[in-house]
Amino acid sequence: MKVLVTGATGFVGGWLVRRLVERGVSVRAYRRSAEPIQEFQQLKVEEQLGPLTDVEALTQAMKGCHSVFHLAGLVGYSKSMHRAMREANVKGTAAVVEACQRANVERLLHFSSVVAIGASFNPEVILDETSPYNLSHLNLGYFETKHQAEQLVLQAVTQKKLNAVIVNPSTIYGAGDSRKGSRSVQLKVARGKFPFYTSGGVNVVHIEDVIEGTLSAWERAPSGERYILAGENILIRELFERIARFAGVKKPSLYLPNFLVHSLGRTGNGLEQFGLKGPLNSETAWTSTLYHWFSSQKAQSQLGFKPRPADEALRESIEWSQRHGLIS
Repeated sequence: MKVLVTGATGFVGGWLVRRLVERGVSVRAYRRSAEPIQEFQQLKVEEQLGPLTDVEALTQAMKGCHSVFHLAGLVGYSKSMHRAMREANVKGTAAVVEACQRANVERLLHFSSVVAIGASFNPEVILDETSPYNLSHLNLGYFETKHQAEQLVLQAVTQKKLNAVIVNPSTIYGAGDSRKGSRSVQLKVARGKFPFYTSGGVNVVHIEDVIEGTLSAWERAPSGERYILAGENILIRELFERIARFAGVKKPSLYLPNFLVHSLGRTGNGLEQFGLKGPLNSETAWTSTLYHWFSSQKAQSQLGFKPRPADEALRESIEWSQRHGLIS
């Protein structure tokens, strides 16, 4: 069996490609850059170059493929990135959906995110697959574009044009995650150079659990279903404390109250209009004060998903970063 993977060069994509190859699946990676990737050559992964929004190129890349794993996308937390995220996350997904239909692909696995479901404004509310999206009034670009991308996939399923399943992972930690641009704050915490914490919460899930959940959804889930792949819900304060403990550095001890975080965010918005960058903007302010807490009960009961403790994922993340010289 042959499958196409978009976003194969990313943190999650690399893990997925390796696991697929281990299972005897033939993988074709769809990517933009022609720069050779040594690991792909070692794994004998076929490569196809092309833009994510090019339907014709995607259709050609999908020829002969049983399934498509759509992981490619763009993460950003500023208004200046909204247009680029709409292009990658929304238009890119629309192109993948159309190409799947043209190429008669039998199955699409759409790799989304819990941001497409929303977040809570207090720690008493834990979201699941039935929770209505509740953040439109904040106009958070990454959240909005991932939510819109999901709607495109679900619409095609409803119209009987596509066989597809969606997975919504939470915040993924594990070996190699420090290469992600979105981990800059966590790396500062691990270096003992970030003394602050905020009021929000995050859900931590291990990369290997996400990969197993993704493959289970691909193999077993009915078309049109979506599954939250989440682990342990913890406060941001607890997250930073655990990272600091595993890294052997002093934990952040200065609490930033919400009013100050959002004040800094508004200041950051003003600076961005002049091409400058502050410590926060309104999008990072909201992201750091919301409670991104989720239940994976559906995936556990229907897919056999078994998330391990957050500490295991965080410890492996820190150890990998230390081995690769990202932290001392």
